[in-house]
This record gives sequence, structure tokens and C-alpha cells, in this order.
Amino acid sequence: MIIKPKIRGFVCITTHPVGCDANVRSQIAVVRARPKFANGPKRALVIGASTGYGLASRISAAFASGAATVGVFLEREPAENRPATAGWYNSAAFETHARAAGLTARSLNIDAYSSDAKARVIDTLRDIGPVDLVVYSLAAPRRTLANGEAAKSVLKPRGAAYHGKTVDTDRALVTDVTIEPASPQETADTIKVMGGDDWEAWMEALASANLIADGCKSVAYTYVGPKLTWPIYRDGTIGKAKEDLERAGRAINDRLRARGGAAYVSVMKAVVTQSSSAIPVVPLYISLLFKIMKAKKIHEGCIEQAQRMFEHRLYAGVAPTLDANGRLRLDDWEMRDDVQAEVDRTWPRITTENLSELTDFKGYQEEFLRLFGFGIPGVDYEADVDPVVPFDVVA
Repeated sequence: MIIKPKIRGFVCITTHPVGCDANVRSQIAVVRARPKFANGPKRALVIGASTGYGLASRISAAFASGAATVGVFLEREPAENRPATAGWYNSAAFETHARAAGLTARSLNIDAYSSDAKARVIDTLRDIGPVDLVVYSLAAPRRTLANGEAAKSVLKPRGAAYHGKTVDTDRALVTDVTIEPASPQETADTIKVMGGDDWEAWMEALASANLIADGCKSVAYTYVGPKLTWPIYRDGTIGKAKEDLERAGRAINDRLRARGGAAYVSVMKAVVTQSSSAIPVVPLYISLLFKIMKAKKIHEGCIEQAQRMFEHRLYAGVAPTLDANGRLRLDDWEMRDDVQAEVDRTWPRITTENLSELTDFKGYQEEFLRLFGFGIPGVDYEADVDPVVPFDVVA
């Protein structure tokens, strides 16, 4: 097949296997250019390992610390006439390059919320050993509960409708948007999907199977952002779910601390991911943020963020500095006073006509396409490629 990008709304429905491989290789190169972690992880479990911060965490643990990694994700497999989802190709590429480097890598393509996933991971880890790092990086839109009912997460404000501006990423139009508030049930369901109880369930399952090593660290990811995004994020349904994630982090930390370990929720910077592209307001904010941070030479993507978190926070040899809520802060450069002052000055002025001038919308679009393996230098997008890329997913 000759595969071209086909974008529908905030999703690209095609992916390029060669491009995804090149994207993974570029992230590995970033990690290899940095020093190895002192006393880094040796056996890591990454839940939500195929894209975004989860993939970046797996790459960092493997290539900066030599960790054996087990990755859990749920991705669509390829067919002869249809590409797989990007996460499938990313994971296949990761395993290829990890094993070429002599690293142990196992992957499970399964619903991470399910009890079956936990049982199969435990079986896999019995051959590898107790984990000393657990990364929880799920960003799923829905979850099937133990009683068989489905809960779906929503990106909505709470209490009152939100009125603001966003960008139509298909047409490069700055538009006004109104989002009606979530119902109590929608908020509760979002907490069930994106909150912390599944992170707790994973840690309990691993502990019961004696597969948590002394000194084990666990980390999950969140976002805070500036006030202009709070109505739709921090104060919205996702924000309530992240509050529950922080509750779970404190409970997990109490249990790990008894064995010399720790659990953290890490606040990351705004980056282009499949999840962030779906949140109204956020793509426009990211486009502006990119321009400002690139000009100040402090721009980071997922891999730079994950690498910095491991090198300078989790494995720096000293206890990490936490904020007043007990969180790691990797959004420190994004939230610098000079950066946010420029955001505040520029945001009200952005229109369709000056979008390219005042923001790095082009950079946003390029990063979005990279998520799906497109627009990567050195890849021949006119060449025939086989969409079927098999790899050894644990049965």
C-alpha cells in the first residue's frame, strides 16, 4: 500500500508503519544522547505503553537504564488492506530496537482495566522478576467495569457551560466554542475511567503475587496548565478524575514507603498527544505555547519530558522536590512566569488571520502527524509499504 494521512476531526485514521518506526528510533536517539540513570530501574511495567508519555517512559527505562520492560496496551492489529493503529507500530518498533540492543521486552495487547490483563502480566513477570518501576499512563476513553457495565469519559466543564475560543485543526480556523456542563453521572463515569482505582488495583495485584521489588517506584501522569484551560480541564470532569488519581497516588505511596519505595503523580507539560488533541481549547494553547517555548529554547516533547523526569527526579540520587500537593513538577518550564505572561498577552489577540504569525500552529500540525508516522524526514511516503507488521505479543 501507499499510505497517506487521512484526518477526521482530531484523529488521523491512517498510520504509516515505517514512519512510526522512524519516530520511535528518533526518541531512542534522544535517550541515548543523555547519561545513563544511576541506580535506574531494572524491571519496569508500563501500563499504557504504546503512545505518548507511556511510550516515552518505556523507551527511557529501557535505553537509559537497561531495564527489562513489560508494556500493556490495547491497539488494533493490522490487516492486508488496513494499517494498524499507531500504537501497534510503535510497540513493534520498540521491541525490535530493544531486542537488537540486548534488552528484554514483552508486550501484551489487552484491555488494561481487565482482571485478565493483570493475571497475564503476573504470569509474564514470573519469568522476569519483581518490578522496581510501575508507570501508569492510561488515557482510554471508556472502561468496562467488573459488573459488565461500560463507563465513558467526557471532556466537559462542571457546573456551568464553558465559553471560549479554540482552533478547528482541520481548517486552521479560530472559532468560539460553547461546551455544556457535564451531568453528575458523566463526572462519576469519567472518574471511573480516568481516576486512580485501576492504578491501585494493579499495585494490589502485583503485591499479592510478590512481584513488587523493594524500593519500587510508581508514577502516574497528570496535567494542571494555566487558568485559561482550567474550566475545561482542571475544574472539569478530567480534573475531578485526576484528583482521584492523586488520592490513589497517596495511598500507593503509603504502601510502597514501608519497603523503601515511593509513588508519585507527575505533572507534565502540554504536548501533542492523541488525548490532548481531543480537548477543546488545548490545541490552540499548545500552538501558542510551542512558539513561546521554542523561542526561549526550552521546548520539550514527551521523550524529553520523560527523560528529564527519570534523570533529574526519580533517579537523581536524592529525594525529589515535590509541590504543596506532593506532586512532581515537569511542567516547571511551561509554567514559568515569563512564559505564562507571554501567553496572557498573546491569547486575546489570536484570530484566524494571525494564527500562523502569533502561534506555532504549523509545528502543532507537524507534531500531530508524527503521532501517526507521517511527515518524518527520511521516510519515502510514495513507496509501497506492507501494513502487516507482526511482533511477539504475549498470548
